[in-house]
Amino acid sequence: MTEAALKLTPKPSEDSVSLGIGRENRSEIAEGLSEILSDTYRLLIKTHIYHWNVVGPLFHSLHEMLEEQYNDIFAATDVIAERIRALGFLAPMDMAAPNKGFANNEAKASDAKAMVEDLIADHEALVRKMREVAEGAADKDDGVSEDMLVGRMTFHEKTLWMLRATIAE
Repeated sequence: MTEAALKLTPKPSEDSVSLGIGRENRSEIAEGLSEILSDTYRLLIKTHIYHWNVVGPLFHSLHEMLEEQYNDIFAATDVIAERIRALGFLAPMDMAAPNKGFANNEAKASDAKAMVEDLIADHEALVRKMREVAEGAADKDDGVSEDMLVGRMTFHEKTLWMLRATIAE
């Protein structure tokens, strides 16, 4: 590897991090946040795919709503990744890791209702994971990660309400 390439290789900054949270606790929080980031990225891709492909009487309202959602989710990926970096660790870089990679996405629903139901399941799973990691962050005195996750859960829970209301009969 060339000297220039070595200088450009990303490195965790964990050795110089002194936040009042021990390395092991920061590592556990960063690992949970990395899983959330991966799941968030998959949800972003799926939401965008459904935005492009939705059809039927709910087309316009769903098309618009999903665009708002994927824009918010995209911004969230940066916030989550930057929190991992602030804790002294690298954000995930393996896009193909089984069950963890960003590219592992299955957007297969064929009609608008099935798309919304699929998104509901993914948002619910993400909220459950966020709640678990937020509780762990609180137990490890990481109020910053906990607060960030509470904000994200607020978005996802409101999104769940909107999605459910859209397909209510």
